[in-house]
Amino acid sequence: MTSSSTVDGVLVQWGERLFYPGNRRVKAVPQPRLNTLLRRQAAVIRRRIEATVTRRAPQVMVKITGGGRGMGAIAAHFRYISKNGQLEIEDDRGVVQQDKEALHDLAEQWRLGGSLIGDTSHRREAFNLMLSMPRGTDAQIVLKAARDFAQIELKDHFYVMVLHEHQGNPHVHLSVRAESMSGLRLNPRKADLQRWRETFAERLRGYGVEAEATRQATRGAVRRYDNLWQRRAREEGRLRRASEPTKSGTAYQRSRVGALEAWTHIVAALRASDQPSDRELAQRITSFIAESAFAKEHGRQRQREVPERSGPSQAEPIDSQGRQDREIQR
Repeated sequence: MTSSSTVDGVLVQWGERLFYPGNRRVKAVPQPRLNTLLRRQAAVIRRRIEATVTRRAPQVMVKITGGGRGMGAIAAHFRYISKNGQLEIEDDRGVVQQDKEALHDLAEQWRLGGSLIGDTSHRREAFNLMLSMPRGTDAQIVLKAARDFAQIELKDHFYVMVLHEHQGNPHVHLSVRAESMSGLRLNPRKADLQRWRETFAERLRGYGVEAEATRQATRGAVRRYDNLWQRRAREEGRLRRASEPTKSGTAYQRSRVGALEAWTHIVAALRASDQPSDRELAQRITSFIAESAFAKEHGRQRQREVPERSGPSQAEPIDSQGRQDREIQR
């Protein structure tokens, strides 16, 4: 059996890859010793694992749905998200308005609030975000969490937000002016999006709503989500070609295989732990990974690559005791 301190070291080492991928450097596993900081870090990783694997906590969505290249496109988006002034629209000062005149005034504030934005522009002058939670979440709490998120992550920027709760899952459309009041331009990258998801989930938990921001790679998810323009085009019958329903490509494969490797190390450490609760957690992780879409896809791919020595009837299942389960045990 392995001591708790050694298990904690493995959890921190590989859990950072799964839940905090911004830290690319993997540290060596520390020697067993009393380390208060290590224990706290491991406790955080355990909570993230429990929320993702055991409780299957609802996953937040923070997505960039587009952006306006000029005030013509930005004003059109204001009209779209507010249903042409029928829904309340809230700005960065906390002012809530609800009419067409208010939309015009907001557009003029953005046009003149820094570098002049013309009706058209060669660059993106605004980013359109959508912050969403699954069906059944209290819509007003989603709005409160989105407001907190914007105050933290988009401070010093003009932004507006509108709550939509008529489509099943409550979500907030948030449009932010790319140039800040101090002249800096917003340029979100993949790491920024993940941080935004973490912030939104944290604010939801602060209001008593269980929410997680686990990466798709960590969950073994393969689904590809349509952009807002694609959904609108589909609704209006203008979409000529539907996008692939699942992700693919080298980066996709590399991220999922890397996540499987991290889970493999974590499961091995937990299985060897001297704590029964750790060994139980290892079993739950094994089941969770075996059920994931990517693990099933990965297992089928590996089976196709294995020479057919004994025929298809001898192929092992990938669910509980198949190839993927043995791979996790290694």
